[in-house]
Amino acid sequence: MVSPVLSVVYSPVFLEHRPPSYHPENPSRLLTAIKALERLGLWEPREPEPVDPEELLKVHERGYVERVREASVRHSHLDPDTYVSPGTWDAALTAFGAVREAVNLALKKEGLHLALVRPPGHHAGRSGRAFNAPSLGFCIFNNAAYAAKLAEEVAGRVLIIDFDAHHGNGTQEILWNDDKAVHIDLHERYIYPWSGYEYEVGGKGAEGTKINLPMPHHAGDDEYIYAWNEIVLPILAQFKPKLVVISAGFDGFLEESLTTLRLSELFFTYAGSTLSRYPLAVVLEGGYSVGLDRGLPAFINGYLSGEIHEVPVRPSYEALRTVARVKEIQSEWWEF
Repeated sequence: MVSPVLSVVYSPVFLEHRPPSYHPENPSRLLTAIKALERLGLWEPREPEPVDPEELLKVHERGYVERVREASVRHSHLDPDTYVSPGTWDAALTAFGAVREAVNLALKKEGLHLALVRPPGHHAGRSGRAFNAPSLGFCIFNNAAYAAKLAEEVAGRVLIIDFDAHHGNGTQEILWNDDKAVHIDLHERYIYPWSGYEYEVGGKGAEGTKINLPMPHHAGDDEYIYAWNEIVLPILAQFKPKLVVISAGFDGFLEESLTTLRLSELFFTYAGSTLSRYPLAVVLEGGYSVGLDRGLPAFINGYLSGEIHEVPVRPSYEALRTVARVKEIQSEWWEF
């Protein structure tokens, strides 16, 4: 087991990505997370340096990068869901800097290293919208995919786990043909961005490196812990990653408003505890209220405790069927 090291990489610059009017993805999200970490005595942030804009090209096309740069001189929209503001460009470059810092710390010091960033990124593909999604879903540049590419440069390969309630379609697109990046994605089925189904397994030569778990509506702790035990942990054990990148979304927490999922502290604590033997670079994605107040600290506390307690579960028939289908498809590459 790694030592229980925690660092939080954060900059006030992230608060300058501001919507022109009400929007669920707004600066108050980070203030909620900060208060939760302060409550637990875990708020000792380190400030990152922004990256050179050329770093964005590790995961995005130049034309898209220039489009964002030009749009960010004023309040405007890249699409009906996704705004930019005069603070967006600097916030996005600094978010990549925070991710770089978290990856470097995880590879050197082990432990959990949280990039508490805005704007979020996992819906952003190489040229913007990915896998036929109708929008960028509040995202600008793909922080998690950048983390994966950085980790590959040092460790040779990487494993990404995305438990945001929405499918990380941008991350999947960027890493689709990358056989060194295993991407496991748990998300709610049949909601935005309407991708991430069991049969999406990776491009030619990278088959089996993309594992999707589209969970049923109203899934809760029982369903998620069951899928975690049956799919995520066996793949972790076989892949033996030197670093795990977490696309950490907490919008599946009960009483969050954008999905029907019903997760609680139980799942996030359990997930964190089972990852305690691996170094983590954790990149914030979704979560807009109670998920950041309760889910984020539960995940961190679970990791830091390192205490894995067996949790009896009674998953729904739909969850049993989903997991069985994933095993059937992925058994060509993994043992379950």
